[in-house]
Amino acid sequence: MKLDLGPELEDFREKIRTWVDENRPPGLEELDERAVYLGTAHLSGPAAEAYELWSTRLGQARLICPQWPEAVGGRGLSGVQTAVLNEEFHRARVPRVNRGMGESLVGPSIIVHGTDAQRAHFLPRIISGEDRYCQGFSEPDHGSDLAGVQTRGVVDGDEIVISGQKVWTSGAHLANMIFILCRTDPDVPKHRGLSYVLAPMKDNGIEIAPLRQPTGASGFSQEYIDGCRAPLFNVIGGVNNGWRVAMTTLGNERGGGATTQHLRYERELWDLVDEARKRGRAADPLVRQDLAWAYTHVALMRYQGIRLLATLAARREPGPEASVSKLFWSEYHSRFGELALRVLGPDGMPSCPAGRGPSSRAPARSSATSSASGPWACPRSPAPSLPERRSKLLQSGRIAPGRFGTRDSRPPLTDNGLQRRRR
Repeated sequence: MKLDLGPELEDFREKIRTWVDENRPPGLEELDERAVYLGTAHLSGPAAEAYELWSTRLGQARLICPQWPEAVGGRGLSGVQTAVLNEEFHRARVPRVNRGMGESLVGPSIIVHGTDAQRAHFLPRIISGEDRYCQGFSEPDHGSDLAGVQTRGVVDGDEIVISGQKVWTSGAHLANMIFILCRTDPDVPKHRGLSYVLAPMKDNGIEIAPLRQPTGASGFSQEYIDGCRAPLFNVIGGVNNGWRVAMTTLGNERGGGATTQHLRYERELWDLVDEARKRGRAADPLVRQDLAWAYTHVALMRYQGIRLLATLAARREPGPEASVSKLFWSEYHSRFGELALRVLGPDGMPSCPAGRGPSSRAPARSSATSSASGPWACPRSPAPSLPERRSKLLQSGRIAPGRFGTRDSRPPLTDNGLQRRRR
């Protein structure tokens, strides 16, 4: 199924396709852009050189942050043009070179609410990759009640001093900047006393505590903020006016990739199909049924994207489609991880440390990446034995002596006891 976007957009597609063919350096085909951005793909040698050259050429053509207005360094692409651009980059298997939250969340908020001086200072640093952002919104005690944040911001001369705690922060260990929603006036209704601050991360009173996942990876973290300082110049929208800036940020969070969301999952699915073939599982009727289920759901994502693309092409505002898409793919991805485990068996449960190898995120988080030994492979290290774990716990003081008995000292497990446990 192909959507007829009209002659103007088809001409744009052809121009992008031609530009990519003329400017792509060799060696980009096997790069996983998401892995590069997340820091799980360590580039070196020809691959690093190719990526650097490609990034330079994209920057010269204003194809980094291309949806931003031309006046701030973008190319002024519409939503549907950006979707076409993403499709063509995926077709050619070249990375889009995305600036992450700086491009999709912080930049649009600065463009809408920032001063001319703020736009001139912050936006070029996002485009160049000099500044990389993480999000400081969620807090441990407030869940989805964003307006209830308790992290405090106090104006001190020409600076703002921030103290509090944030959680569920993606990529904090890779960021040098964080955008923080903090409470600067506790005496007014909660939506009015908030400020949106861009704060440096390094040596600035921010302690990052990784949140370990079952795989050993720690893509999320929590931050303990104690006396973090930022110039008042870094307050976007003005002191106590942060709620409307935050709403602009959240408005960009859901819909950015909805039109091309299926592309990443499509590649991931075919990676798993290849693995099933290599392992002799492709003829198993149950595996084939699971893969067929995944194929149909990726196709549904594509059709949802086409519907949203048609909405953008008609210059209509999208409705709840982006949020529905988010719910759909998150539920799909959870089940896809279970499917991948059934295909891969023990190899799907890596023990490699966070950041070492692609499987630190897959299939437990179902984010397949490529590597020399296959998209799901990971160097495994032996798990410690029970006596080793017991010894470490005793040494650390986390358990008291006698907390674990020896095998012989435990009471025998009778049939009745076994039945009671089963019930």
